[in-house]
Amino acid sequence: MAKVPKKYFERLVDNSLDIVVATDTHGRVIFYNDGAAKSLGHAREEIIGKHVLTLYPSIEEARKVMWAMRSDPQGRIVNFETTFILQSGEQIPVTVSGAIIYSDKHEEIGTIGFAKDIREIRRKDQLATLGEIAVGLGHEINNPLTIILNNLELVQSSLKDEPARRTEVQQLDAIRQGVERIRRRIERIETMARSGVYASTEYLRGAQMIDLASGGEAKKEVSEKEPVPEMAGLSVLVVDDDAGVTKSIEEILTREGCQVCTAGSGEEALALVKGRHFDLVLSDVVMPKMDGYDLFTGVRTVSPRTAVILMTAYYYDKDHIIKRSMIEGLEGSVFKKPINPDYLKKVIVKACRRPI
Repeated sequence: MAKVPKKYFERLVDNSLDIVVATDTHGRVIFYNDGAAKSLGHAREEIIGKHVLTLYPSIEEARKVMWAMRSDPQGRIVNFETTFILQSGEQIPVTVSGAIIYSDKHEEIGTIGFAKDIREIRRKDQLATLGEIAVGLGHEINNPLTIILNNLELVQSSLKDEPARRTEVQQLDAIRQGVERIRRRIERIETMARSGVYASTEYLRGAQMIDLASGGEAKKEVSEKEPVPEMAGLSVLVVDDDAGVTKSIEEILTREGCQVCTAGSGEEALALVKGRHFDLVLSDVVMPKMDGYDLFTGVRTVSPRTAVILMTAYYYDKDHIIKRSMIEGLEGSVFKKPINPDYLKKVIVKACRRPI
């Protein structure tokens, strides 16, 4: 095998995209590659011959790196996190892999370090955390919002024929608008979490906050006050592990003349379906043990003529439960909580093949 010229390796390191810095025994910089110049902003002629402290925000930070090297039996560090300072004065997080260089007599003659700017990695970690928060936030907040909107519908329905209560109806409308605004902001958070793209806006001078209003408002579901569809006599089973959600939906549908039963789990729901006939099962997607897909396939096996609608507090089919169910024949789904009561009634009527 032909011997690779030394200059080849020098050019290879010099053109590396990573930050490569070597020092002598006095801590002076003797090598500073193009990647370092591009990443840190210091020109080579500004750094060569200067003490390596020039690249650190403090002597304490530089000592941490050197202490880590000396603590290793072989004088090495791998992905050691520290901070470098840019030519502009900005501090950036980096990971350093490096070693103390020894002579043939095992005397220290310098150090070499390969550093990587990890700002983008940290940003992706933050986005991943944002995604986890968004999923939990969507589930934990949208269920209470469903309860609020459903009860607003009940109260407004009881007041709509009383002209003297017009002020109260207007106040309830204002509450509904506020809840809808919260719902749209949650949808925005989940959209950002899925796309990995977000924008910030100045909140106070020098302080930024995530812009939850950019990109336009989410489209509202159909909520016009049309004549209520004929639902009297429908036998409906409402399934959700949140008792507040099942209770509020039960009150909405009972007012429309439905015969409503509730269940707090997929197992309980399937047992009820085995014991009596239901025109429709309205079920949450994400539940412990038996999820919406398992319940849908179970209902289809036990009672093929019973319609099933799946609903979710998420703004997308996180575990493809609805998608898999639709492949198996599911016809009704509601992708958003809180659910607009008028919209829900139309979905139920459509699923049960009753004319509006």
